[in-house]
Amino acid sequence: MNFGQWVGFILLVLCLYILWQIRQLLLLLFTALILAEALNILVTRLERWRIKRGIAVLFVLILLLTLLASMFWLIIPALIEQGQQLVKLVPDGIQQLITLIKSRAAQFDTNLINSLPTIKQIIEQLQPLVNQIANRGLNIFYSSLGNILSLLLLLALTLMLLSNPLPYRQGLIRLFPAFYRQRVDEILILCDQTLSRWLMVIMLHMSLMTILSWLGLLIFGIPLAFSQAILSGALAFIPNIGPVLAMIAPIAIALLEAASWKPWAVIILYSIIYIIIQRLDKQLLAAQVLREHICLLPGYTLLAQIFFASLFGFLGLLLALPLFIVSQIWIREALVKDILDRWKIS
Repeated sequence: MNFGQWVGFILLVLCLYILWQIRQLLLLLFTALILAEALNILVTRLERWRIKRGIAVLFVLILLLTLLASMFWLIIPALIEQGQQLVKLVPDGIQQLITLIKSRAAQFDTNLINSLPTIKQIIEQLQPLVNQIANRGLNIFYSSLGNILSLLLLLALTLMLLSNPLPYRQGLIRLFPAFYRQRVDEILILCDQTLSRWLMVIMLHMSLMTILSWLGLLIFGIPLAFSQAILSGALAFIPNIGPVLAMIAPIAIALLEAASWKPWAVIILYSIIYIIIQRLDKQLLAAQVLREHICLLPGYTLLAQIFFASLFGFLGLLLALPLFIVSQIWIREALVKDILDRWKIS
C-alpha cells in the first residue's frame, strides 16, 4: 500500500477504536432513535392529513403524556399490587413443579431424586449470570451520567430526533466521503423504512399477546391474570426468548391451583397464541413489510441476541433485533453489494 492508503487504514482503525470506547453513548443514542422511530409512526400519519410536523409532534407528545398519566392513575397501582403477589407466588409454583418432577422421577429411579436441584440451588446457579447481564446493561446505561441524567438525556435525544431529524441525518452523511454520501442516504432511508415496519409488527405482537393471554387466563380462572398478561405482552418484544419467559409465571401460578388441568391449559394457551402470531406474520405482516428488505432467520436472530446480550447486557438483549436489522442492512448494502460484489481480480 502507498502512503495515502496507509493513512486511510490508520484512520479507519482509529475511528473503530473511538467508536468502541463510546459504545455506551452510541447504545443510548440508538435507544433514543428507536423511541423516536416509534413516535414518528404517529407523526407521519398526522402529516398525511396535512398537519404541520411541529403541531403533529406536539399532539403526539400530549397524547403520550395523557396515556402515561392514565396508566399511572389506573393501571400501575393494580399492576404493582398484583406484581407483589406474583413475586411471592411464582417461586412457590416453581418449587411445586420441582416436587412434582421428583415424585414422577421416584417412580422410575429413586437415585434421580437426589440429582434434581431445588429452587434454591437453581437460583444460586442462575444468579451470577443474571447479575452479569443486568449489571452490564445498567452500567452501559447509567455509568456515564447517572440514573436521572441518563433518562433526561434519553428523553431529550428522543424529542430532538423526533422534532427535526434532518440535520442529524445530514451530519451523519457528511462523515462519509463525498462520492459515497448519496449511497449512505439510500441506506439510511432503507433502515428507516425497515425499522418503522418492524416496530408496527412488534407492537401488534405485544398487543395480541397481552389481550389473548389476559382473556385466556381469565377464562381458565388463573389468579393475577392482568399482571401476567402485561408481563407477557412486554416480553413479546424479545423474539424467541420472550415467549418462553412469558410462560413461566402463568404455569407456576397454575401449579398452585387445585385443578391439575390448569398448567396444561396454560401451556396450550400460550402455544396457540404463539402459533397465531407466527401464522399472522407469515401470511399478512412480515411477508409484506419485512421480507423485501431483511431476512430474520430464527438461528441468526438467536445468535444476534446472544451476541448483543454478552456485549451490552440486558439492554443489548432488549434491542438485539433492531440492532441486528440495522447491522444486516449495512452489511448487505455497504459491504456485500458495494464492495464484495464488485471486487474483481485484475
